[in-house]
Amino acid sequence: MSPEFKYISGKGVEDFNGKYNAYQGSSTTLEYYYIDKTLMLRDFIDERPMVSLFTRPRRFGKTLNMDMIRTFFEKTEEDTSVYFKDKKIWECGEKYRNYQGKYPVVSISLKGINGTTYEEARGFLVKTINEEARRLSFLSESPKLDETDQELLKQLKTKEMSNDSLVYSIRELTELLEKHYDKKVIVLIDEYDVPLAKANENGYYDEMVLLIRNLFENGLKTNKSLKFAILTGCLRVAKESIFTGLNNFKIYSITDKSFDETFGFTDNEVRELLKYYGQEEYYETVKAWYDGYRFGDVEVYCPWDVINFCSDHRTDPGLAPKNYWANTSGNSVISHFIESVNEPHKLTKMELEQLVNGGIVQKEINPELTYKELYSSIDNLWSTLFMTGYLTQRGEPDGDRYNLVIPNREIRNIITSHILKMFKESIKDDGKTVGEFCDALLKQNPEKVEGIFTDYMKKTISIRDTFVKKPTKENFYHGLLLGILGFKENWSVMSNRESGDGFSDILIRIEDEDVGIVIEVKYASDGNLEKECENALGQITNARYTEAFEQEEIHKIIKYGIACYKKQCKVVMKIEE
Repeated sequence: MSPEFKYISGKGVEDFNGKYNAYQGSSTTLEYYYIDKTLMLRDFIDERPMVSLFTRPRRFGKTLNMDMIRTFFEKTEEDTSVYFKDKKIWECGEKYRNYQGKYPVVSISLKGINGTTYEEARGFLVKTINEEARRLSFLSESPKLDETDQELLKQLKTKEMSNDSLVYSIRELTELLEKHYDKKVIVLIDEYDVPLAKANENGYYDEMVLLIRNLFENGLKTNKSLKFAILTGCLRVAKESIFTGLNNFKIYSITDKSFDETFGFTDNEVRELLKYYGQEEYYETVKAWYDGYRFGDVEVYCPWDVINFCSDHRTDPGLAPKNYWANTSGNSVISHFIESVNEPHKLTKMELEQLVNGGIVQKEINPELTYKELYSSIDNLWSTLFMTGYLTQRGEPDGDRYNLVIPNREIRNIITSHILKMFKESIKDDGKTVGEFCDALLKQNPEKVEGIFTDYMKKTISIRDTFVKKPTKENFYHGLLLGILGFKENWSVMSNRESGDGFSDILIRIEDEDVGIVIEVKYASDGNLEKECENALGQITNARYTEAFEQEEIHKIIKYGIACYKKQCKVVMKIEE
């Protein structure tokens, strides 16, 4: 029996320590597949700045790697070397093995600092410090700590923490650990920018910046007990906002070649994973949907997507690909991006069409922004999209100018869905034209249907799906039609309804009328609209899409074949009575 599929940061798996061995297909009770990223430890030991910041989009394994780092370096009563002896880092030699299990560690995650008010967020931060202090409760038994030290440790465990105690908390924990172990301390801070993002959303940004700046200054800048520190986050926040005065501060972003394979899965890793689980047949699908991110010199897949796809397909091989990554966030940056179309000095419709149709848009990227600035200009918005993983780079940058593209089908789906949402909002108040369109369908006027639908297409974005084969290219046009029809009262509009020998694009049942309408949409990739219209009508007949209406004893069925190409369309009709 093959091990259960889970990447170490996958569903329900949070800890590296105590579970690492299980990811190797060992004889332990829990058996998981593990992709070895331990060479990150070698590269870090070789470079080792005093303070390091790794920025990557969400769901690319930042938390997992931080837990791996903690487990490798942390000095504990447990012999944690057993988790690394069969890994790549162990093969690198004694120089690197000598670092294993030798240092005290302070490890906190700021992911949960998401209060709706400053007071609430501050309370969450206090709780985070409390939890780490409790994890280090063995210090209360240390003979090397005096009464003052013990009182300080006690204060770090209490909810009633003064501002002075809070901003000095990381520094004080490192001082207590150094006194106990007589060794300088490693500090790990995961998701450092979450409090800033939430503060910006909820209107207390300046207060949170001051709090985080003071916390970091005391813990990372003026801390004599610090060996080194590592931080992770989604964005590289402007240094002057919270990292003021930090020396030997190194940022490893998505544009850097250092650690470019550390976050995300490489193509070889995905191929091996799919082969292991007998899912090689899905390689092209996984690549189209979840690959395409360029970090440094390496193209990588989103780990979250790949592990969820494989996990789902072990139990349901016929399951269609899903937007796993998209569903882990509100995607507000895309909303800001799409809504700015054709606003003065904002996004142009031409640029958006170029992106969604697989083209390149060259833009200047500013890697250092504050959260207040993310949406303040279109230039900052392009930078934000790039740094958060909605866009990626192709080729080599020209200074600060990058060739930006949509990385894969999943991200394209996110953008497309927002375009359709914008389109639906734009036609909400256009009741007259919607009524005319629907009347033309009912009154068997294909010419008028064609004219109105063409006008609507000119108002939105032309989308030609370059990530997939022809049969699924018409999805966007299908969505436009549904957006129009959805505002017609007394019409029951069904999409992809099973009927006959397949699933029809659109079935319309009209209340109090002995009429049914069947619509099949095609994309004419060669521009031959007439031919695709006839193919659409043929599919309606051959697949017996009218069967659902026939079973209801509807006597008049109107069949429409609609073919689209860019912003052109052709409509043909047949009547069955």
